[in-house]
Amino acid sequence: MSIRHDRSKTKKTGGKTRRYRKSRKYDLGSEFSSPSLGETKTEKKDSRGNTEKNVVREESHANIPVNGEVKNVEIDSVVDNPANDNYVRRSLLTKGTIIQTSEGKARITSRPGQEGVVNAELVE
Repeated sequence: MSIRHDRSKTKKTGGKTRRYRKSRKYDLGSEFSSPSLGETKTEKKDSRGNTEKNVVREESHANIPVNGEVKNVEIDSVVDNPANDNYVRRSLLTKGTIIQTSEGKARITSRPGQEGVVNAELVE
């Protein structure tokens, strides 16, 4: 079953919405890629306009700037995830997730499921 970003099938009143046009390719969406902590695995995914997206399935390292230099450090664990408490149990990496690294705690600033890389900044 495909995911669509389109108008709702029902009105506020509960009635059916009438079709105003046929479905279009640009209405298509995709499943949540659920990037998690583990041995590095990425996939290429077709995107609109003859482009590809790199999608992180599992990642074990993050890029963190330390004193003006970017270090590739290992992720030890997921500490907090403001998006969903259950993501901490599942060790999912999303934007805003607080991770524990060898440099200390860091907040993920990139979107691993969309950009294919985990970038983070240190949190005091």
